[in-house]
Amino acid sequence: MWGSRRDVDDGPVTCIACGDEVPRDDAREYDKHGNRWERTDKEFEYLCKPCDRDCCHQPRKGLESMLVDLGAGEVPQEEFLARFRDATATRQERRD
Repeated sequence: MWGSRRDVDDGPVTCIACGDEVPRDDAREYDKHGNRWERTDKEFEYLCKPCDRDCCHQPRKGLESMLVDLGAGEVPQEEFLARFRDATATRQERRD
């Protein structure tokens, strides 16, 4: 059936949402590329189970590239939030 996970490091991981260190078995993989099944040469980030439950699990096609385009982590937070608000309003208008 599925291959063994014996080659996977089962050590502690850090949740990218809250910063807590948790055992790997108590975490969920987060793949910012949105394709957790394509595993070759990837390094995953992790969410602890409580933070994972708090996340919206809706499709996020285009979200990562939009965040990069808007300057996430590169511009002051207030400027980024204004850009994000405008971009999401524009996306919503296109859907309506």
